[in-house]
Amino acid sequence: MICRILLLISLTSCVSGTFVVKVTQTSYQAEENHNITLEWMFTTKPDSSSTSLNIYCELFTRHNVSVLYHVHKGVEVPESQDEHFAGRVHSDKDALREGRIRLHVSRLRTHDSGLYLCAVGTNDGLSSGRCRLNVTAARNRPEPERPNTVSRGRIGLYCGLGLTAAAIFALIVYSFTPCLSNQISTQSSVGSFQ
Repeated sequence: MICRILLLISLTSCVSGTFVVKVTQTSYQAEENHNITLEWMFTTKPDSSSTSLNIYCELFTRHNVSVLYHVHKGVEVPESQDEHFAGRVHSDKDALREGRIRLHVSRLRTHDSGLYLCAVGTNDGLSSGRCRLNVTAARNRPEPERPNTVSRGRIGLYCGLGLTAAAIFALIVYSFTPCLSNQISTQSSVGSFQ
């Protein structure tokens, strides 16, 4: 692994001519479980053959070096991709023809943080570009508010009890109304005889 890093550094230090690899952004910030697109640009010539294109992109961290993306003689080599990135890194083939390396990294993890270096070699030369990605842990987001079913249940209970009490009161009043009217009519008839 160290030999590969030294080879990559020595090859990129021998840049000749006008062949250049640049990053569109030197630093990226993202949150865990989100997706991001890392992008590099390299000079191309209209008559360049895709079979002369070699790309080697790696992630450098304090503890490890991981292959992110590899193209050899114009053909992707997925088996050289580190298992850490398996199924999470996809390239944009159309952009590659235009001299852009667009790598879509999905489901980011905090240990995806580090220095990303892409070395590109063609018949026109060899160069590299690097950018840094910092992935922060996902924030604890409050759960969406749910309707307070307890309060609604209590309101329904109180309304039901109130309506029941009103019905019972009306029933009592209605039940005693004939008695009261008989009593009042009895008292008034007694009073008229006196």
